[in-house]
Amino acid sequence: MPLTDTACRKANGKDKPYKLADSLGLYLEIMPHGSKLWRYKYRYLGKEKRLALGSYNEVSLAEAREKRDEARKSLSKGLDPSFTRKEQKRQKSLNAENTFEAIAREWHINSEARWSDKHAKTTLHRLEEDIFPGLKGRPIKEITAPEVLDVLRKIEKRGAHEIAHRAMQTCGQIFRYAVATGRAERDPTTDLRGALKSVKKGHYAALESNELPAFLQALDRNDARLFSHTRLGMKLMAMTFVRTSELIQAKWDEIDLEGGQWNIPADRMKMRRPHIVPLSTQAVAILKELKELAGNRDWIFPSQINSRKHMSNNTILKALERMGYKGKTTGHGFRAIAMSTIKEKLGYRHEVVDRQLAHAPQNKVDAAYDRAQFLDERRKMMQEWADYLDTAAAGGKIIAGKFGTARGKRA
Repeated sequence: MPLTDTACRKANGKDKPYKLADSLGLYLEIMPHGSKLWRYKYRYLGKEKRLALGSYNEVSLAEAREKRDEARKSLSKGLDPSFTRKEQKRQKSLNAENTFEAIAREWHINSEARWSDKHAKTTLHRLEEDIFPGLKGRPIKEITAPEVLDVLRKIEKRGAHEIAHRAMQTCGQIFRYAVATGRAERDPTTDLRGALKSVKKGHYAALESNELPAFLQALDRNDARLFSHTRLGMKLMAMTFVRTSELIQAKWDEIDLEGGQWNIPADRMKMRRPHIVPLSTQAVAILKELKELAGNRDWIFPSQINSRKHMSNNTILKALERMGYKGKTTGHGFRAIAMSTIKEKLGYRHEVVDRQLAHAPQNKVDAAYDRAQFLDERRKMMQEWADYLDTAAAGGKIIAGKFGTARGKRA
C-alpha cells in the first residue's frame, strides 16, 4: 500500500534502520537516530542499484515520487539514473563556472593580442559598465535573446544608440566564442537583428579646403593662447594627418629626425600593422622645436597636469573650441580634409593617400604594392602637402600647376 504523508511524519527511529515502502521502487529509510532518507531501488543491466533522493525534511512525499519518476524515465531511455544524476551535477558545476562574465573575460584575454591597448581597455570598460551588471551571473548557455535585449535597451535609454549596437556585436563575439569552445550551443544575438533603434551614420566634422587658410592663420597667430605643445601638436597633426591617439601617445623613440621618418609600432595602430609616416622638412622643424621643450621626457606631447602621462584627446578638442571651431572640425577632421584636398588639389590617386591614412589594403596585391612602391610616392606627397599648407597659411593663392594635378600615377 502506498505511503501517506502522515505515516512518514510519525515514523520514529528504532534500534536498526528500517524501510517504509511506497511504490515502484520508492521507499523511506528511517535511521536509528531518527533521520529519514528517500531511496529509489531499481535494476540496471541486471544489477540492483539504489539512488538517494534526499531527506524527508527537505523532500516531501510528492517530490520524492517526482524524482522517482524522473529516474524511471532515464531507465526507459536505457540510461542509468545514477549516471544521469552525476551528469546533471557536473553540468550545474560547469554552468556555475561558465557564466557570461567568466567567458567574456576569457574571450577578452584571448583577443588582446590582436587589439590596440586602447581598444582592449575600452571594450573591457564597456562590458563592465553596460553588460556585466545584467548578465554576469548567468550561465552563458542559458541566456536568451530577450535577456540580452533588456541589457541593450538600458544603453539605448540613455541615448547611446551606437554604443548599444557595438555592445550587441561584442556580445555576439562572446557567444560565438562560447559556442566554439563548447560552453554554449548558439549565439542568441542573431535573433536581435532589427530589434535595436537604427543609428544614423555620420562623419567627423571637418573643414572644407577653402576654410583651411583661415584656420591655419588662426593657429599661427595663436589668438586663443594655446599651450605650445598643443599648438605644435595640431600643426603636426595637420601635416601628418595621423589619428589623434597616434599623435598624443607618440614617443621620441619612434622618431628618426635625421631620416625624416616616424615609425609607429603595430600595437599603437588601429589596424595592428606598423605604420611609416614620412616627415616633411616642416614636420621635422616642428619636432625639433618640441624636442627642445620636452627635455628628457619620453612623451612628445606630455600632459600639462602630469608629465608622466601623455596629452589627452580632450586637449585637442578644447583647443579647437577656444579657437572658435567647436563643431566645425575635430582632430579626426584633419584626416578627412587631407584625403580630399591631396586628391583634388595635388592630384594624388586614392591608393597613395589611403595607405598614408593607414587604412587596410583591400587585397594581397595592394598590400604587396604598398610595401614595394608607395613609400617613395608618399614621401613626395607629404612634402608637397606641407608646402601646400605653408602656402595656405601665408594667404597665398594656391595654383594647381605649382603642386601638380596628376601625381602618383602608376608607371
